[in-house]
Amino acid sequence: MFSRPRVELKTPEQLASMDAAGSVLCEALDAAVAAAEPGRTTAELDAIFAEVLAAHEAKPNFLNYHGFPGHICASVNDEVVHGIPGGRVLQPGDVLKIDGGCIIDGWHSDSARTVILGSSAEGTADAGDERLSEITRQAMWRGIAAFAVARHVGEIGEAVEEYVVSQPGERLGILEDYVGHGIGSAMHLPPDVFNYATGMKGTKIRPGLALAIEPMLTRGGIETRVLDDDWTVVTEDGSRASQWEHSVARHEGGIWVLTAADGGASELEPLGITPVPLS
Repeated sequence: MFSRPRVELKTPEQLASMDAAGSVLCEALDAAVAAAEPGRTTAELDAIFAEVLAAHEAKPNFLNYHGFPGHICASVNDEVVHGIPGGRVLQPGDVLKIDGGCIIDGWHSDSARTVILGSSAEGTADAGDERLSEITRQAMWRGIAAFAVARHVGEIGEAVEEYVVSQPGERLGILEDYVGHGIGSAMHLPPDVFNYATGMKGTKIRPGLALAIEPMLTRGGIETRVLDDDWTVVTEDGSRASQWEHSVARHEGGIWVLTAADGGASELEPLGITPVPLS
């Protein structure tokens, strides 16, 4: 006999603590992204992120997670996720993924952004990399919009895949080995949030459910491997990758993006979804 893993449903007070953690994380990512430029090391970005958390007395949830040595994951170019911040010096045209999180009163937040170090208009970045990042970002918002009205978690992956495959031009790969997840009293909780249609409904969505929605796309194949540091995930074919992520809550009144400064309003309202603040 099989049993399904228990899904954690948060009270309004618990979601409020997650919202507080999301606000601090948003500020910390803003600072790290603003500092990301050629000549900087990923270790410097890690320190800048950590300073913001410390200023708000927020605890890092990446540092020492199963032994991970950084406050953020800093993954460059063909590194998809889980890159260890260190002495790598960023270069013009790099595709940098900054993934971070923090804890307030025992409740977690998790969010990631892709930064292109340069501009194709200025000849310092690849237009294909800019397209990769923008489609990944838009796919994330389609997934979040689906979460706002869906009955089951499987509909999120369907929305992500439908958007990605509908885009004209170079076909992008949707990573299958790494997916989104539930979040709350721990950083990683059930259910898994796939970024593609699985043919299964998945967990029923109810008020109090919080998810980290994080599509990861590549400009090539979807096969990956882990480097000898036991953390950094790279594409097998060396193609560049993008990751975007937000922590999002469904509550009695609607949906709220916990790690966006405006709750997701500016991105969701064009998609027909109006986020509702937590009461």
